[in-house]
Amino acid sequence: MNLVNVNDLVTVSDQPDPTAFVSLVEQGFAAVINARPDGEEAGQPGNASESAAARSAGLGYAFVPVTGRTITEADIRAFQKAITDAKGPVLAHCKSGTRALTLYALGEVLDGRMKSEDIELFGKGHGFDLSGAAGWLKRQAGKAPRVRGFYDARTGSIQYVVTDPATRACAIIDPVLDFDEKSGTTATVHADAILDYVRAEGLTVEWILDTHPHADHFSAAHYLKQKTEAPTAIGSRVVDVQKLWKGIYNWPELATDGSQWDRLFADGDTFSVGSLEGRVMFSPGHTLASVTYVIGDAAFIHDTIFMPDSGTARADFPGGSAKALWNSIQRILALPDETRLFTGHDYQPGGRNAKWESTVGEQKRDNAHLSGMTEDRFVALREARDRTLPMPKLILHALQVNIRGGRLPEPEDNGRRYLKFPLDALEGAA
Repeated sequence: MNLVNVNDLVTVSDQPDPTAFVSLVEQGFAAVINARPDGEEAGQPGNASESAAARSAGLGYAFVPVTGRTITEADIRAFQKAITDAKGPVLAHCKSGTRALTLYALGEVLDGRMKSEDIELFGKGHGFDLSGAAGWLKRQAGKAPRVRGFYDARTGSIQYVVTDPATRACAIIDPVLDFDEKSGTTATVHADAILDYVRAEGLTVEWILDTHPHADHFSAAHYLKQKTEAPTAIGSRVVDVQKLWKGIYNWPELATDGSQWDRLFADGDTFSVGSLEGRVMFSPGHTLASVTYVIGDAAFIHDTIFMPDSGTARADFPGGSAKALWNSIQRILALPDETRLFTGHDYQPGGRNAKWESTVGEQKRDNAHLSGMTEDRFVALREARDRTLPMPKLILHALQVNIRGGRLPEPEDNGRRYLKFPLDALEGAA
């Protein structure tokens, strides 16, 4: 193991032997960061082995697997968080140490502590070639829109702020209103973090967009509209979802014309975020009303395709269809291979860091449910898998809020709000 000290907190290395982790504690290390995906070569220890060895040695451990061509800002921020959480010196490694140092150096550039033109010289000073990191920065500089993801660990959801760099106009996509089902408490922690970011970056919110009525969290669209006065929008087929759930909830007074939003988008509709054009793609399957927003070179694909190691979204909610989902996915994969795809959820398989950005090319090549798949095989796989999945724990809570644009129930005569639960309404739920 070749240790290269970067500073008092960070040391990078090639692949360590997990049996040596005890000696790392003796050398003063507090944690190990594994930046190497499993299965790169025969005999590689892997995440499970390293995690167990770190635990046994009393070391903290984080799994931030990256390859040179798939590093995203989410990985860089996860790497930084692992350093902060360690509360002491960390050893970060990959196969050679290059990717570990790349993650560190890119974070320094993004946070303004290093100039982008100095990154290769920084690498040479530590014995590494960081030309790949320099290339990453150049590619990022040429992309529009700029996308910031906000991860909600409770629900595995990702919220997005999508910014036109030329005008600093932005759209907020799929914001989360916090809800604790045990206590019935609502809060605006995640939505306020988005507002803090908007203020800090000097952005103007032009749209608050939902991709569909979510089943696992409350939408913060209404709250953010009150704070920003920006219009809200969703796909026009939300009216079908409203009619479906109006019956499930036995809710005769529910308006089912979509009037809870400022605009209902049909397939092919366009809108603008500053100087960037946005386009709407109807993409049902997960729900009747799901849409994808394509803005510049970025597509916000909600619950259709997850990260390549996680496959695709379920299609067994009321109104869902695995066949419709397959057709929606094919439309998304028909976008140019370099199109950036931003997913709606990530559940951190294997304990890795949360990820949400891929490309059309990566998904075609690596997605566990799509690579080499036919429609019939996909539908059979998706339906079989869905039969084993329990319903989201918040589906009955969330839908009565989200089919009203994120509005909570009106207070009753005692000033309190109440949710309504239909019993035995979701037939066939696992």
